[in-house]
Amino acid sequence: MSKTKPGGVAKAAGIIMVAMALSRFFGYIRDVVIYTKFGQDFRTDAYNAAFSIPDFLYYLLVGGALSSAFIPVFSSYIATNNEEDGWEVASTILNLVMILMVIGITFGLVFTPVLVKMLVPGFTDKAFQLTVLLTRIMFAQSFFMALNGISQGILHSYKHFFSPAFGSVLYNVGIIVVGILLVNNFGIMGFSIGVVMGALANFLVQVPALLKIGLQYKPVLNLRHPGVKKIFTLMLPVFIGLSVTHFNLFVNQFLASSLPHGMISALRAAQRIMQLPIGVFAIAVAIAVFPTLTGHAARNEEKEFKNTMSMGVRTVIFITLPAAVGLIALKVPIVRAMFQQGEFTQANTQATAYALLYYSLGLIGYSAQQVLNRAFYALQDTKTPVTVGIVTIFINIIFNFILISPLGHGGLALAYSIAGLANMVLLLYFLRRKIGNIDGRHMVISFGKTLLASLFMGIVVYFTAYLIEINFNIHSKLVQIMQVLAGVCVGALVYSIIVMFMRMEEANTAKGILLRKFKKKKNRP
Repeated sequence: MSKTKPGGVAKAAGIIMVAMALSRFFGYIRDVVIYTKFGQDFRTDAYNAAFSIPDFLYYLLVGGALSSAFIPVFSSYIATNNEEDGWEVASTILNLVMILMVIGITFGLVFTPVLVKMLVPGFTDKAFQLTVLLTRIMFAQSFFMALNGISQGILHSYKHFFSPAFGSVLYNVGIIVVGILLVNNFGIMGFSIGVVMGALANFLVQVPALLKIGLQYKPVLNLRHPGVKKIFTLMLPVFIGLSVTHFNLFVNQFLASSLPHGMISALRAAQRIMQLPIGVFAIAVAIAVFPTLTGHAARNEEKEFKNTMSMGVRTVIFITLPAAVGLIALKVPIVRAMFQQGEFTQANTQATAYALLYYSLGLIGYSAQQVLNRAFYALQDTKTPVTVGIVTIFINIIFNFILISPLGHGGLALAYSIAGLANMVLLLYFLRRKIGNIDGRHMVISFGKTLLASLFMGIVVYFTAYLIEINFNIHSKLVQIMQVLAGVCVGALVYSIIVMFMRMEEANTAKGILLRKFKKKKNRP
């Protein structure tokens, strides 16, 4: 088994961080290129909808449930120097996934029109036909992504992280390059072909690394192997949760298809903006407190566990609540600076900003659950988070039907936010039932202070952006970027002064956790 030298780990970790940053950057560039060329109309709606069925097939077989179960089982064989059994398990899983993927793709290709009609019944005939065509093209992506998913799990088990990280960069670069090369002759279909080529590049970059670690593929299908059975047992709860989650996404697409062209694209763009603070801050805090929570739970240190959990939740809300208020105050400037150019019109900006407003209301819910889920995991309880997740998905679906009529696509975004807040409340409720007092009074006081500081900050940010808008040429891209940066900087300064004045302990905790997280990345693969 290949081992990574300590000095090489730090170097690799630095390269991985750069690769991850580049992947996010090129993902943004990809969206800018597509929206600049096509704006938000039936073509981009068809392009976004075409991902749904192939993605569902991939996540069902590999992306979520299997990856969460495969790595710990395969890694255990590698760690105990039992590579022969490990590779038999890996080969069995790979062969099984390939068989199921071929069956699924064949079924999907034959019944694509029926599946698309069920997914987006409100599309016009032109949008429907385009969605069918793009979906059939993207089925090839799910095949290569399945290969990539298994390869990534194997490489991660061998502590090899560079190739999978670099592959995610190539995926987005492939979409951009191939899409630009083909767009004049094939229209938006060129970007769908780019998706397939990007997925292929993502897998091919794993192959040299697999050969280097000593790939031991076997043409076996041993479903009775204890490791294979364990993977199936571990993946079942996650599999159920993912299935319900995708059902929820299908309902959203179903309802959004009846709205004017471009609304699916507006929802997708707004949700990506809203999720940025979760990926940057909430997950960082949750990962930082998770080992401590696990240690307290293992040692039955109930008081310390509660204090750490409470501080984690309060810190996440302390960071993401002002982020949510800032997104609301700067919703139009942010979307305009990011996307408004070419075929992406002012009307597209307003539609995306409208969705961003309602998505932002649920930001703290989806952020806090990052910590709360891990609190349950630390207690070795995986069933409660999955059960709560399923319940809140049905809440989302119910409010989708209630709110779409009065609020349009904003109603779908608001339903998503309500579900996120409900998820947070239910997790807190069941955690209290499980461990008793959870320091709720302290949480409420902290939330009140954070909300007060955030609202005052939001007012200042809004008027800062407004003054720039009326005094400068807002049609200039440079001024648009300056408007957003000025709002963010002023907001951060005002919020910092207020929380320092209120002497909120979460300020020091947030700073310490995020700095510690950054430093640890330098020494962690």
